[in-house]
Amino acid sequence: MSGADLTVLVAERARGLEGAVVTPVEGGLELRLDGEQFGIVSGGAVELRLRREVAAAALRTPDATASSRGPGWVRFEPAVVDEFARDRAVAWLESAWRFADEGGVDGPLLA
Repeated sequence: MSGADLTVLVAERARGLEGAVVTPVEGGLELRLDGEQFGIVSGGAVELRLRREVAAAALRTPDATASSRGPGWVRFEPAVVDEFARDRAVAWLESAWRFADEGGVDGPLLA
């Protein structure tokens, strides 16, 4: 599976999430829930807005970097798209969707 296939997988899964809207934008697809942007899919990469603790954990995995979109945004562009990369992408997608459903508001981190 290629990076382009990963973006197709994420876009298809996003369309199956209740209330999620997948809209074509320049260079890719935008993911929204109730007007709240929670993801961008383009060119073999997926950028998702995650809860702080999920984003921190994601950034410790291969092929995940901080996105230029701001705090909590993670860019995932795996060099090899294997079952593990697909699983991470789908898990983070669902996490981003749940976070958007909560209004995208991070509370204090638990110690």
